[in-house]
Amino acid sequence: MPDPLVLAADVETELVEKRSRFLTRLHRVEEVEQADALLRAARAQHPDARHHCTALVLGETAQRAEMHRSNDDGEPAGTAGMPMLQSLLHARLVDTFAIVIRYFGGVKLGAGGLVRAYTAGVEQAVMAATLLRRTELVVAQIEVPPAEVGIAENAVRIWAAARGAAVEPTQYSARSALLTVLVAPEDFDELTADTARWSSGRRAVEDAGRRAADVPL
Repeated sequence: MPDPLVLAADVETELVEKRSRFLTRLHRVEEVEQADALLRAARAQHPDARHHCTALVLGETAQRAEMHRSNDDGEPAGTAGMPMLQSLLHARLVDTFAIVIRYFGGVKLGAGGLVRAYTAGVEQAVMAATLLRRTELVVAQIEVPPAEVGIAENAVRIWAAARGAAVEPTQYSARSALLTVLVAPEDFDELTADTARWSSGRRAVEDAGRRAADVPL
């Protein structure tokens, strides 16, 4: 199954359909309470808008299953919130809250026209957004004596830079230093081989578990 996607940053776009303005906002959120606060802010900023329709997708965590919500906010049932939600799901977005603020232009769009407009509004915003891929990385750790820290850090950073891996700050104890690299599972064996090369086989890479991370597409 493909990895889910998340927003790198919030985005706002505008669509005009038969004189109705559809302002679409996509926000990165982690909790329902954040979405509720963003909706209150949108209502306060646009008090004259006819509708503030919403869709929310929260990703699965250790505390909850994946969560979906939508609201038509006075539009005919099923013509706004659900099309918005389907657009988010089709884009594989999680931890995303969509608000479409509609200023009525005086021309009724009909049920089909509303579905198309709200769908297009979210799709346009998704196209304008910068997205990240949420994946699981291996927490790879290398323990070295203090005398080898400089050589080890330099070797690990060169390796990581060539593969887009993240190097965390080195942790020090009285007798050793611990280097931590977040690597794609398929790169773990290569890191192990590279570590054996620069250390002449004296140092090993330990698999310290998995961590979710958002990485560039």
